[in-house]
This record gives sequence, C-alpha cells and structure tokens, in this order.
Amino acid sequence: MTQPEQTIDGNRAIFAPISTDSALDEIAKQIRQEIKNNRLKPGQKLPPERDLCEHFGVSRNTLREALRALQVSGIIEIRKVASGGTFIKQGDKNVVITGLRDLYDLGSITAEQLTEARIMLSDPVIRDVCVKATDADLADLEENVALAEAAHKAGNHDERARLHLQFHRQLVRISGNPILIMTMEAILQVLSEFVAQIGYGEHKYVIPSRRRLLSFLTERNVDAAAAEMTAHLHRVHQHYLSLRKSSN
Repeated sequence: MTQPEQTIDGNRAIFAPISTDSALDEIAKQIRQEIKNNRLKPGQKLPPERDLCEHFGVSRNTLREALRALQVSGIIEIRKVASGGTFIKQGDKNVVITGLRDLYDLGSITAEQLTEARIMLSDPVIRDVCVKATDADLADLEENVALAEAAHKAGNHDERARLHLQFHRQLVRISGNPILIMTMEAILQVLSEFVAQIGYGEHKYVIPSRRRLLSFLTERNVDAAAAEMTAHLHRVHQHYLSLRKSSN
C-alpha cells in the first residue's frame, strides 16, 4: 500500500494509517521517525489536525492525546493563537531536568544516587576545564567566589546558595560539551531542590576550597584540581545527607 505523503515546508513527511490498538504510541513513533529522518525539522509546523487524523486514520481526540504526550516530552509545541498550530520544537534542556525530577519525585532514583552521579561527572569535567579554561573563564570564576564570599558575610544565604550553584554551572559550561552541560544542569537542579527542603546550613569550608581549586586551575594542575573538587563534593553531600537523616 502506498503511504500518504504530506508536504511540510518543501519536505515530504510520510505518515501511514495505524492500528487503533496502539494509536497513541504509533503516532508518536511516526512523528519521531520523521524528525530522525530529517523530514520534520525544528520550527516546522505540522499539518492541521484534520489532515493528520486522515493520514493516521484516527479520531481527533486520539490525535490530540498523542500530541499532548509529545508536547510533555518536549518534542512539539502547541500554540493556541490565531497563527498557531503544532510545531516541532527546538532541543530543550528542560526536558532532561523534568525527566530527572520526575524520576526523583517518584522514588526511582535517590538523593544518594544523584550525589554519586554528580561526583563521578565532576572529575572529568574538572580535568577538562583545567585544560580548556581561558584567563577570562578563570576571572569569571574568581568573581563568582568573591560575590559568594560577600553574600556569606552579609548573611544572605539564598544568594550564597545561588552563587555556589552558578559556580558549578560555569565550570561545566567551560567544557563545552552539551551532553555534560544538560546532564549536570539536571542533577544540580534536582539536588538544589532537595537541599532547599532540608535547609542550606553553614559551610565555612566552601570558600577556602573554591580558592584552592582556582589556584590549581590557574596552575593547570589537573590531578590536584580534580582531587580538590571530589573531596569538596563528598564533604558537602555527606553534610546534606546527614541533615536529611536527622530531620526524618
């Protein structure tokens, strides 16, 4: 049987009639496949619902359910305005964050596992940063530490916590690897929510550790920088995990 075709911005997206028993999964699978085949691209608008229903051989309610699932997954964007419609979405790191947060909230992963993953990822990140960091990068990190120290002295714990997280985000961005950046961002986001629930606490050792780390980065001392970060993270996370146990 010849598959019906739909022209979208000059591309030929091929959608085939599907079995109603697996309609939702099949619709999502075909749209994902067309993206993979480069026949649907970010920013492109899908055909109207009426046409999609005809191509897939499903009801409008079934189609809308499938599209909502793709929207939650971050694959499409549904714009409900006069010139709206359903569009293939640009890549969004928030999808990774949402997925990890959901797994944590559901109990599929624990704070201990997130901590372990963060420590494991930080070692190669620091080693990479030690090689790649420019003078400007190091200056930005120095500024972050100075601002965090000022926030600490002023008793502004929320700002101090924000700057501490920003420091780690700056480090992983220097690596330039989008997979590492998205993964670390997701871990940091979920862990920051965990920490906010139990309280930030007092960390007099953080700023001294930051300054030692910056010294090692400036010297391009890869092993010392990695060891400093690993020891620091073990100490920080052990502190928060012990706080959680005492609060339960």
